Amino acid sequence: MQPYFRPLLQSGPVRPRGAMSLAGGWTWFTDVEVLERGRPSQVIPAMDAPPAVLTTLTRERVSVAGLDFNKPRVMGILNVTPDSFSDGGTHHSVADALAGAAQMAGVDLLDVGGESTRPGAQLVPALEEIERTAPVIQALRQAGHAMAISIDTRKTPVATTAIDAGATLVNDVSGFTFDADLAPLCAARQVPVCVMHAQGDPATMQARPEYDDVLLDVYDFLALQIDRLVQIGVPRDQIIADPGIGFGKTLEHNLRLLSHLSLFHALGVPILLGASRKKFIGTLGGAEKARDRMPGSLAVALAALKHGTQIVRVHDVPQTLQAIALWRAVVAGHGHG
Repeated sequence: MQPYFRPLLQSGPVRPRGAMSLAGGWTWFTDVEVLERGRPSQVIPAMDAPPAVLTTLTRERVSVAGLDFNKPRVMGILNVTPDSFSDGGTHHSVADALAGAAQMAGVDLLDVGGESTRPGAQLVPALEEIERTAPVIQALRQAGHAMAISIDTRKTPVATTAIDAGATLVNDVSGFTFDADLAPLCAARQVPVCVMHAQGDPATMQARPEYDDVLLDVYDFLALQIDRLVQIGVPRDQIIADPGIGFGKTLEHNLRLLSHLSLFHALGVPILLGASRKKFIGTLGGAEKARDRMPGSLAVALAALKHGTQIVRVHDVPQTLQAIALWRAVVAGHGHG
């Protein structure tokens, strides 16, 4: 059986002797959980893990789309759709999208999407998606916004037009399984990517999601897709991985992934978490409407930072930036860096 190695991460101003830094970041570990299918997990000292595993876990992550990962990064969600689950219609026009971006001051990365991928959403034709996204990205650049911009799409024509308009990263919720031409495009244009796990299509993904072991199944999918992207020509250090919270997962599936997020660092790439305002937050937090789920979203984002997650994708940018600043100050014991 293949073993999987999950660093048991800690944070704080004092590190015990022998502690190893995760990916050059703000968390560290002295022990590793070893998981195997069909067997109870066990905890071993980090120094007893295979050297190649420790190298992967501790190697500093290279900058992606101009962003280094010596601190947590925030991706702001800018959906230019009429029907996204939380903010559909809010940024549907170019003017509204620019106003929305202006309210995300300090954000590291803007994720522009023109196709809702909420449970039950239907496919949007590529031309319509282009008409929604490309003018917004171009307007953002013309307005002087210099932050990284990702295009949230599954389709090659949409990504092509978005890159031409100024997008610097392709974020594919299908994990590059929907359109066979999209990964080669990213390789040819030397654009970094985010590969996400989803079980099924948005229209049907929440019908009856099933896994042998959701944690290990998602890990295996991401590992396989990262290898395929590398074979196509996308450099491994220009790939970000996202476990896909809420995409073909039950509440219990989501919680298992969230409570074991640090496993995904063994992939050797930065980890992105997109859980903002999702249904499980409303279920557990008693917030039926998506717009009322900001407190729960902040809690999940901060919990993800304890797992060393490098990027959190959120709707509530100013609140998340403030929460992260305070979390880092409290953990470090001072307000610098």
